[in-house]
Amino acid sequence: MFRILIVEDDTNTRKLMKAVLSANGYLTFTASDGLKALKVLDSEHIDLIVLDIMMPNMNGYELTKELRSSSYDLPILMVTAKQMPTDKRKGFIVGTDDYMTKPVDEEEMLLRIKALLRRAQIVNDHKLTIDKVVLDYDSLTVTKGSEVQTLPQKEFYLLYKLLAYPNKIFTRIQLMDEIWGIDSESTDYTVNVHINRLRKRFENYPEFTIETVRGLGYKAVKNI
Repeated sequence: MFRILIVEDDTNTRKLMKAVLSANGYLTFTASDGLKALKVLDSEHIDLIVLDIMMPNMNGYELTKELRSSSYDLPILMVTAKQMPTDKRKGFIVGTDDYMTKPVDEEEMLLRIKALLRRAQIVNDHKLTIDKVVLDYDSLTVTKGSEVQTLPQKEFYLLYKLLAYPNKIFTRIQLMDEIWGIDSESTDYTVNVHINRLRKRFENYPEFTIETVRGLGYKAVKNI
């Protein structure tokens, strides 16, 4: 289930968007301005943002610029009453992926969201970037500057899975099923071994850490 953050200061519009997106199978989160949106992003994995421009405290342009400068590459759909070409150009310059003007056609919004998520999925299925670190799914490599490491397949898949969902806790059983397969005869101790190898391999990488959540499993944390 894709997770969408609606950032809109008008209460009625925010509730309407939430209802439409929830009815179409999306898990929705809301914020009334850019500062509150940043707090949501700190604690939740978000796949796409639907973003108003004119808001108090931190407007849509400022939030988009802040996210792009912090290496957040998730899709952003600006939805706003500002209809001038200069407003649209400014939106694209700061880093939005698409732009709609109010009043919003609900069907068009859903189609645009689907298209943005599809494009993002294609990219994310092959490469993942954390600051200067790039994970290439096709070559099983982790690159940082001139340093290139080719990982064993299971190690790479494990690292990629964790980093694709920062701060999300995965149990050992979940990771075993997804990386090794449900029919694997390996035990969940295998996950522990691979986690320890990854920690050792990337102990000098300040960009991310893999944390043990006692009694539950593991999560990756981006330190940027």
